[in-house]
Amino acid sequence: MRLPYHWLRELVSVPADPEGVAATLGLRGFEVASIEQGAQPVIDFEVTANRPDCLSVIGLAREASAAYALPLTLPDRTLPPADDAKPLEVVIEDAELCPRYCAQMFEVRSLGASPAWLRDRLEAAGVRSINAIVDVTNYVMIEMGHPTHAFDLARLNGATLRIRRAKPGERIRTLDGLERALEPDMLVIADAERAQAIGGVMGGADSEIGSGTRVMVLESAYFKPSSLRRTSKDLGLKTEASTRFERGADINAAPAAIARAAALLHQIGAAHPLGAMIDRYPAPKPPLTLTLRGARIARVLGETVEDADVPKILGPLGFEVKPVEARGPRSEVRNEGTSWNVTIPSFRVDVVREIDLIEEVARHDGYVGLPGTFPTLTAPQPPPDPRMLRDRTIKQVLIACGMSEAMTFAFVEREAAAPFAGSVEPPALKNPLSEKYAVLRPSLLPGLIDAAAYNRRRERRDIRLFETGARFTRDGENRAVAGVWTGAGGSSHWSGAARAADFFDVKGAVEALCRTLGIEVTVSAAMRPYFVEGRAGDVHVRLNTEATAGGHDSAARGQNHLVASGSPPSREALRGDRDEARRAESGSRILGEIGQIAPAILAARGFPPNEELFAFELDVDAIAALQPTGDLRAESLPRFPSIVRDVSILVAAILPAASVRGTIRSSAPDTLVDVTEFDRYLGKGVPDDRVSLSLRLTFRSPDRTLTDAEVDQAMDRIVAALVSAHGAIRR
Repeated sequence: MRLPYHWLRELVSVPADPEGVAATLGLRGFEVASIEQGAQPVIDFEVTANRPDCLSVIGLAREASAAYALPLTLPDRTLPPADDAKPLEVVIEDAELCPRYCAQMFEVRSLGASPAWLRDRLEAAGVRSINAIVDVTNYVMIEMGHPTHAFDLARLNGATLRIRRAKPGERIRTLDGLERALEPDMLVIADAERAQAIGGVMGGADSEIGSGTRVMVLESAYFKPSSLRRTSKDLGLKTEASTRFERGADINAAPAAIARAAALLHQIGAAHPLGAMIDRYPAPKPPLTLTLRGARIARVLGETVEDADVPKILGPLGFEVKPVEARGPRSEVRNEGTSWNVTIPSFRVDVVREIDLIEEVARHDGYVGLPGTFPTLTAPQPPPDPRMLRDRTIKQVLIACGMSEAMTFAFVEREAAAPFAGSVEPPALKNPLSEKYAVLRPSLLPGLIDAAAYNRRRERRDIRLFETGARFTRDGENRAVAGVWTGAGGSSHWSGAARAADFFDVKGAVEALCRTLGIEVTVSAAMRPYFVEGRAGDVHVRLNTEATAGGHDSAARGQNHLVASGSPPSREALRGDRDEARRAESGSRILGEIGQIAPAILAARGFPPNEELFAFELDVDAIAALQPTGDLRAESLPRFPSIVRDVSILVAAILPAASVRGTIRSSAPDTLVDVTEFDRYLGKGVPDDRVSLSLRLTFRSPDRTLTDAEVDQAMDRIVAALVSAHGAIRR
């Protein structure tokens, strides 16, 4: 709202300059957008949607009057003496959408230019001058915040104004020259035959004031905000009038706006009223009265406001304040100290509860002076929500793995969601903002893929993003964590070339995350339409069995035969792998998946060609259900030394490393404390269908020093078990 400084001073003699006025009103909740100096200084305020009364010079002047404790001088609203009028019929056919409608006929005497003072004020307020009649209607709207509209009486069939809903198929050509189709729930101002204006939005071109106009009808009305807001949105038509009406106008300002316009038209000699004003108000609305308790003010604000100050604050703002006293044991204000009955002015549509009045007291008593106090605790603070602690842990672990947190929209494009929704159509929004936000995401990966593509197009090569959030199906929603990784697999260093990220980098991050949450997982080969064949795996947790332990990060690179680079394995190898995976998956639960995103999906989302993007997604709700719930235990550091043995074996190339580790642990004594793969070799001296796998086994007893003979015996049992279970050959 642009407030011309000199216009303000005409209503309130503020002692401050524009900067001072801006600062004073800024402390009372009105954000200052800018201050323009010059012959016509202007203060531009950002007025919030709940204060339509301040989309006017008078509204802001009223705030200044209260802030500076100065009187507010309202402009002349005296309706000049009227001449005889021609007959005009005004009928409200839909009082729900238009509770009040006023009309006044005028004899048009001049359609020339407005006086310079009026043009200057309109220009300062950001409104272009057109002619005397239009300028006055705009002037009244800026000054009072209440729009009006003028019709050429000669163009109204039957000298009638009917306020009704649009008829099916009805159309109107508006003042902007466009023909618009109307819906039956839209309010129109019509004559005896057709619509002549869209109520509260824009007038019609067929009844526009022109050079031949001799008699005009000036309307001023109140329209239902929700209906007008819907009409404006459906038509894609936003005007200064609709902006004010859809926020809630003053129902009692309708006749006052006509009176003010009549006084201005008479003052500049542009028009003269004919006949009495027509005021259709079938169901007058009584004023709202609220009880304001002094003790309640103190409780909410944390400080006591003097009883004498409350009427001094509220009175200049337009509230009528009367003190009341408790009348008996059942009185609402008993034991609440001084209380007041406050009558709410009709222009304050935002004040409907006692707390709203307390806010008004706080605004003008001064937010700056409110003490900084802590509320008194009457009960111990509840423990933090486990979900918040879990999400915090997830973020800490993934950030430690070198990833950055991303936040993407839960609404995604239908095409982006389709590959991850399977055969089920993702839940669609009934009224999406655009096709870009048409459906609820079935996975976190579409948003992360788009984020990675956005960064790659801006020359970011190394991208590691993760997100926690909800994903949706038609059965409901659940929480998940997902991540994407492309570029380098680790930090670059001058001592060697950077290694490209691969499947096992993501696998290591997933294992580190699950281990921190108290869950040991394994990965088995899987097939997903959105992952590259041979480079995808399911993340499992064993149920009712002892989970196997394993390394992560760089050590994880040798724990699975899934290809990290080069060509995918043969279909026969994959088939054998799936058979092995089914055996490993018995008694386990799938928590998520890891894989390389299919190139076709990346290309569709604008990702650079010939580049790889690896991803993972885990079900956080499922992880929460499997997390250990017992108390933490502390163990002392080892008192006795460990013994380390290395073993190298030849096994089938398609055998998962997790199976080897499981066999070792099941056949080893309790003194085996760690199993780590440290080498995996394919090449000269190794058959094509075999791989050389080297493992390091650590043995330790908590109560004594182990002997070499005990460890050798354990190693013999372990090797025998590997030979029996996997046909291993010791090297």
